[in-house]
Formats: sequence, C-alpha cells, structure tokens
Amino acid sequence: MDILRFATAGSVDDGKSTLIGRLLYDSKSIFADQLEAVERTSRDRGEGYTNLALLTDGLRAEREQGITIDVAYRYFATPRRKFIIADTPGHIQYTRNMVTGASTADLAVVLVDARNGLTEQSRRHAFLATLLRVPHLVLAVNKMDLVDYSAEVFERICADFTAFAAKLEIGDLTFIPMSALHGDNVVERSANMAWYDGPSLLHHLEHVHIASDRNLIDVRFPVQYVIRPHAATDAALHDYRGYAGEVAGGVLKPGDEVLHLPSGFTTTVQRIDAAGTAVDEAFPPMSVTLLLDDDVDISRGDMICRPHNRPAVAQDIDAMVCWMSSEQALARRSRLVVKHTTRTVKAIVTDLQYRIDVNTLHRDESAAQLSLNEIGRVRLRLTQPVFCDPYAKNRATGGFILIDEAANATVGAGMMVEAS
Repeated sequence: MDILRFATAGSVDDGKSTLIGRLLYDSKSIFADQLEAVERTSRDRGEGYTNLALLTDGLRAEREQGITIDVAYRYFATPRRKFIIADTPGHIQYTRNMVTGASTADLAVVLVDARNGLTEQSRRHAFLATLLRVPHLVLAVNKMDLVDYSAEVFERICADFTAFAAKLEIGDLTFIPMSALHGDNVVERSANMAWYDGPSLLHHLEHVHIASDRNLIDVRFPVQYVIRPHAATDAALHDYRGYAGEVAGGVLKPGDEVLHLPSGFTTTVQRIDAAGTAVDEAFPPMSVTLLLDDDVDISRGDMICRPHNRPAVAQDIDAMVCWMSSEQALARRSRLVVKHTTRTVKAIVTDLQYRIDVNTLHRDESAAQLSLNEIGRVRLRLTQPVFCDPYAKNRATGGFILIDEAANATVGAGMMVEAS
C-alpha cells in the first residue's frame, strides 16, 4: 500500500483544520477518547457544534486564538492508501512553516472561502506549492453552504484561479466544491451540489496517481553511512562492506554499472540489501545498503550514479531561498552552512539577484536582503563541490537547507535553479 503525503494551505479561517478533522472523523480514523476531548472542549468554549478543527490545532495558543501556528501532522489510512497530512498555517508570518510542510508533499490542497473568493494568501500558497514543485494541486472551494451551494460562485472562483495559474507551473490541477463543516464532498459526494459531477476529496486523494512523480530515470544514491561489522564472528560478514542511504532517484539493480563521485571510478552493484534482506531492485524513496564488486574509497556525502548520467558537480549554485530566521537577514557576504543530501559544506552568499513579492510575483531586483519569510533568488559559493540537480528535475538532490553555524539553527530552505 503506497503513502500519499499532502499539505493543506490557504487563508486564515478558510477551514483547513476543520477539513482535516472532517476527513479523520468521516473516515473513522480517530479514537473515541479523542472525539470526547474535542466535544468537551467545544462545549467549554460555548460552541454549539463539535469543532473538528481542534483535532489538529494541538497547541494551547492555537486553540485560544483559533488559528494554526505550527505544522501539525496527522496520519490515517483507507483500504486503498495510507495518508500523511500536514496542516500548515495560513498567516503570512508563518510562511516558513507552510514551506516546511509542503516541501515533502505529493499533493497540496489550497482552500478558498466561497464567500471571499481568491485572496492574497490563496495566491501566495498556490505560488509556494508550485515553487516547491508539489506535483498535484487541488483548489478546494470551502464553505459552499454559506453561498447556498451556488454553482455560479464555484465557477467564478475556478475561472479566477485558472487565470492566475496561467503564470505558474502547475502539472495537475483539480477543483472541488465542499463544506468541511457539514461534510459535503469531503468523504462522500454531496446531494446539495447535484450540478457537480466530479469526485469527493477523499476519492481524489485515494486515486490520484503519484508513482510516476518521482524521478525513476536519473540514478542518484547519496551515501549516508558505511557499514563495516568489524566485530563479526561470521566469516561471511567479516568482509562485509555496505554503503547505506536513501535512493534519491532512478532504479538500481544487482549487476548495474555505477560510478562513484567524486573519484570517478566505475564499478558494479553486487547486491542490494533492504532491512537485512537482499532485494531485486531499489527505487525512491527506499532506504537500502549497496554492496559493490570493487573496493572503492567511499564515505558519507559521496554520490553513486550512472557513468553516463551524472549530476552536476558544482561549487557555484543559483537557488530560490525561503528565509526562515527572525534573528538575522540574508544579504550579500552572509556566511552559512549548506546541508545538501548527506553532504555538509560551508558557503558564502555572493549575490542576491532579486526578491519575489509572493502576492504579485513581481521581482524586486533592488532588494538588498531577505528577511523572515521572504523568498528570493541568490547565488552561493561553496567551499567544496556538491553533487546536485535542478530542483525541478529532482527534489531530493535539488533541495538544501541553510544553517547558521554559530547557533546551529536552520535559517533557510533552498531550491536549486542552476549549478556550475
């Protein structure tokens, strides 16, 4: 059974947390004591209904203010598929949290309040989802019960978003009208919207095709750890030398010719182990151990790929960066640490090319710095080369995080555009 990771996004009070609560409730994925706690809290707050948003708004500050602050992860399953949900905040000051939640998502659900139509936050989150190369996007027009389930309102919002989406790179876009509060078109099709002939949200989530979203062409295997059981008494294990990591791209099989970077040596895959058992092939996102025919000097941070299909070996990279620090700004000459796949290197910002206004998509080329939650294109010079691909080609080898070495804190997330 495969796993679908999806993130919810949208403006404040568009109903993201309520939608997730409704999905969990209607798919019978919450325990009785959880439901009792939510019902009790709803009564204590004087609400005349069970507030399902409380299933995900777990922080006390979130409950008191009625907003989502941090990314809340929830898990549930149906007979067809397992799901990991990231409930991301709607406020502009929590853009970094939204980026964190959507960075690993296969699908993003952008909610829009049917009464308000598209807002700046709706556009911002749709842009961020496409910047993060989330393959599938669902525009969920929520609170249809408050506009009398009007087909005209739904169609107008769809037309507005389609016009905006023409400026973005969206691979797969679906529109669904719903009422998360009442459950219309969330798990079951709604009788209140007979004019809508599409699927419910859960039906779409269960059937959306994600197997081909991962890069199965370009073999990329960043080495995480070298396994050498020195104390082994078994003769067969005494000479065991395995290279452990997560497959970031392509398909590997025993007998395949592979190349090691940075040495450039070629060898052959002798065996592939997964959880101590030999397997016939490895593909993303499997965590495996490779055994090779030849003794090659391989260590953490190295890359295994195909001889005629190599990633870029780069020390100068252009990237889109979302800045996540409130303590400092990103500017020219800023010194940082880059964590890319399993490799960690020091870097300096050599150029800030522009800052993006995420509401209008305008590029401000006069910008001198990036502050908290701002996004821009920067050029970095690394002290050592990294083995990378454009983010559009491979999210695993094209993404990285920026670390403040002094505080050992993550201060930015980057998506590679070009490397040289």
